[in-house]
Amino acid sequence: MRKDMILSADALALRRARQAQRRAQQTPIQLSKEQKELVQILLGAHTRHVSTMFDQFVQFRPPAHLFSHHQPLPPWAPVPPLLAHFADINTFMVQQIIKFTKDLPLFRSLPMEDQIYLLKGAAVEICHIALNTTFCLQTQNFLCGPLRYTMEDGVHVGFQVEFLEILFRFHGTLKRLQLQEPEYVLMAATALFSPAPYLIDRPGVTQRKEIDQLQEDMALTLENYIKEQKPRPQSRFLYAKLMGLLAELRSLNSAYLYQIQRIQGLSAMMPLLQEICS
Repeated sequence: MRKDMILSADALALRRARQAQRRAQQTPIQLSKEQKELVQILLGAHTRHVSTMFDQFVQFRPPAHLFSHHQPLPPWAPVPPLLAHFADINTFMVQQIIKFTKDLPLFRSLPMEDQIYLLKGAAVEICHIALNTTFCLQTQNFLCGPLRYTMEDGVHVGFQVEFLEILFRFHGTLKRLQLQEPEYVLMAATALFSPAPYLIDRPGVTQRKEIDQLQEDMALTLENYIKEQKPRPQSRFLYAKLMGLLAELRSLNSAYLYQIQRIQGLSAMMPLLQEICS
């Protein structure tokens, strides 16, 4: 007698569900036409406003020791111009991220109030996602054109060592995942449309359901893009890892803003960041 003749109805249904799940897992995932178009829109905006911005840091009066051919400063050496340079490049990055978001039709379709709330929650997070592309695992430095930024530079600016160690560890973890450019931009878009609860619950947010749907669309496109690619050793549970890193980045964002406030004179040098984070 066939085995499925003696199984209970519930057991048979469960077995068939598992078989269907296995078949679905074996079937290659393909992005829909709409998802492919979304990826291309994100990549275009990223190319125009984000991917080249790090090479332009050299325009903002960098201290000589930041150039790669110079020896790093000893930890006790004062670097007054470094604070101004740090403020300038952070303001520039936020400006470029705003341009990036304004280049996305889905973002522009939201009311201006909602655009502002989303930027308040995600601008700094997107900066760090983009900055990760410059992080070097071998040296633990950020390599931006001819400039090299070290943890010691962060200490000179005034950041606490404990915070910098957490931040650099985050960048190392993300860099080791060896993301492709579409995965970086989809991660950034997911962060953009995933506002912090204290923002989305404000009375001024008018399109909560639309924002939730956009966040779901970005996350699903990211998940499907990962599944569509050829298997990579570092891609095991990649989507889950990225979601976990986005949650960690949200906590880092709060800690980063706290650090900015406690460094004497720094917040006054970055009025745009102050406005974004108010």
